[in-house]
Amino acid sequence: MIIGESTHKREPKTIALAADLVITGGGLTGTCAAITAARAGLEVILVQDRPVLGGNCSSEVRLWILGATSHMGNNNRWAREGGVIDEIMLENAYRNPDGNPLIFDTVLLEKVTQETNITLLLNTAVYDLDKTQNGDKIELLHAFCSQNSTKYALSAPLFCDSSGDGIVGFLAGAAFRMGAESMEEFGEKFAPDKGYGELLGHSMYFYSKDLGRPVKFVPPSFALQDITEIPRYKTFNPKDFGCRLWWLEYGGRLDTVHDTEQIKWELWKVVYGAWNYIKNSGEFPEAENMTLEWVGTIPGKRESRRFEGDYLLKQQDVVEQKAFQDTVAFGGWSLDLHPADGVYSDQAGCNQWHSKGVYSIPYRCFYSKNIENLFIAGRIISATHVAFASTRVMATSATGGQAVAIAAAVAKKYGCSPREVGEKYLEELQLELWRSGQYLPQTPISDPDNLVNNAQITASSALALQELTGSDQWKTIAHSVAQMLPVQGEMPSVTVWVEADRDTELLVELRKSSKSFNHTPDMTLETQSYRLIAGKHELTLEWDSYFPEECYAFVCFLKNEHIKIQYSEQRVTGLVTVFNATNPAVSNYGKQEPTEDIGVETFEFWCPQRRPAGLNLAFTLGRPISLFGTENLKNGWHRPIAGPNAWVAAQDDRHPELLLQWIENQSISKIDFVFDTDFDHPMENVIYVHPETVMPFCAQDIEVLDDTNQVVGTINDNHLTKRTLALTKPVTTRSLKIRLQNSHAHVPVSLMEVRVY
Repeated sequence: MIIGESTHKREPKTIALAADLVITGGGLTGTCAAITAARAGLEVILVQDRPVLGGNCSSEVRLWILGATSHMGNNNRWAREGGVIDEIMLENAYRNPDGNPLIFDTVLLEKVTQETNITLLLNTAVYDLDKTQNGDKIELLHAFCSQNSTKYALSAPLFCDSSGDGIVGFLAGAAFRMGAESMEEFGEKFAPDKGYGELLGHSMYFYSKDLGRPVKFVPPSFALQDITEIPRYKTFNPKDFGCRLWWLEYGGRLDTVHDTEQIKWELWKVVYGAWNYIKNSGEFPEAENMTLEWVGTIPGKRESRRFEGDYLLKQQDVVEQKAFQDTVAFGGWSLDLHPADGVYSDQAGCNQWHSKGVYSIPYRCFYSKNIENLFIAGRIISATHVAFASTRVMATSATGGQAVAIAAAVAKKYGCSPREVGEKYLEELQLELWRSGQYLPQTPISDPDNLVNNAQITASSALALQELTGSDQWKTIAHSVAQMLPVQGEMPSVTVWVEADRDTELLVELRKSSKSFNHTPDMTLETQSYRLIAGKHELTLEWDSYFPEECYAFVCFLKNEHIKIQYSEQRVTGLVTVFNATNPAVSNYGKQEPTEDIGVETFEFWCPQRRPAGLNLAFTLGRPISLFGTENLKNGWHRPIAGPNAWVAAQDDRHPELLLQWIENQSISKIDFVFDTDFDHPMENVIYVHPETVMPFCAQDIEVLDDTNQVVGTINDNHLTKRTLALTKPVTTRSLKIRLQNSHAHVPVSLMEVRVY
């Protein structure tokens, strides 16, 4: 073929696409928003400027997904995010327990491509937009894909910016902030000064591999020559890789939008300089056979623009766990600020200060205050720099993406703006979010369409918790350990078994949280002391305390390395053992004490041992705890909070069943189940290896029968929290029998909720 010359300008191919909602940014937030919106019936266009989805959690960056539940330590029990992000994490644990970032890419891609309502545009960057004549609405986005040399004109009544840097909001003229607010502006005592810096930097990671033979490394000329320029260089070691190197950070003194390429080159300089130090300094002979397997090519970005909504979330809202009327999402990560100089700072890599539990995020933070049809989601939501230090993490951002998606569906239904959704249809928004699996702290939800509201529920059995039998596991009380027990009324006596290797004293405390919905044991109710001689002992702890409302009691055995305590192999929904093991890097009373009051209380961390999930002490109670009945199936909560909030079958019930009965026939089209998939497990998507691919509390096989004992539907090999039986045609019946099974011998069957429509 002969290519001729042309005297006129040639334009790339242009494709015009229209949808109900255009989402810019295919990180975890945009991905969850797109899936949620598509399932809510919206036609969605998802525009992503990278070749894969996930953003910072993709194989291009490889950051672990963290949120309210953390392996690094906090007091947020059963706080993992729900809805689509929960589904993604469970699917990844099931398919990818070794944390391979490439496989995680496929999990995200599959979830999006399975939704027929989503048009996915990868490698496509938004570069311009059109607005209405008065300038308060977006009409059209202009995007370009360099891979197919195609322009896209993307129109919709609603737009969502989850792009990280807020490219759509910026081009549209949406009000935004960048940098840190002063302490005086909002009274935030954690607001950083100029010396600490006003922006968080970028990070870049690397993976190493042992080849089993000596490998040399010749550094590139741009590698950092003198590793001692990095004050933290002594913390390098050959075993760290991936996001364990989160502190390889730089750029907080620069423009974190426009200087990103400059920041990337500096991080490459540091990474290759660090590897040169590991390989060639002589300090690490164990690195002789190791080679670099992967180095990031784009940095993981923490902070740039933050856009203004009708409400600006502040430090006080996080710390005080403020209850909002328009709660649509939640967070639980610490106020996590980093020195702007990153690796070149002589300060600790971060300062983390935690609230005593999860906090709410109001709907008013998720839309622009001056662009009428623009939602904002991800790390760019309406928050101060200090509050952003917590809301920025990916799992928290994902809950915001889900909130925006449901709000967009409500906006389409009523033909209204994002702001009007909150003003006129808030109750419907919260109900639909709750139905989708979103947890809304301190926000009771009533579902008028749920037929279970008027059903009588009986069960083949219900757990009356009296004991967890002992195993051959006896562990030293190297850190103070506490058994969490759901209680209401008089505290029962607790019998445990201990072994002392010499004469010693055991101190035991009974504690609770100052707020029933928290799990920070900050109130000591009773203290007991026991003189032990060497040998094994059966101890019965008698208590005088009374709990007027349902909450968790902490039976705390204080640190004593001369005493072992017996554990059980049995695990139960809503029970867990926690340890007072301090991680100085992230604790409220760790490496750096504040020099003045910063408006955040210090308190102890009591965190679970992550593997296996749901570890418990062996114990016998003076009277059974009967808080696991069928009434929990319609109390409006999806997870343990002040109590287990689940029906749990008796431990010896081999064929557990539920029976829902109505006075009159009901026409049933859909049944929703909410299972216990251990919301206390952070379920890291990379780095960590997960020994259990199906959470032990999760019912795996479900069978539903009508009042003639005909099978209505089945679910097999389940590993997800929320499952729906959508019936091909409505069934008319006066009862439903539900049979449930799991494969874990030491874990009784449980169910958090059943809803019938």
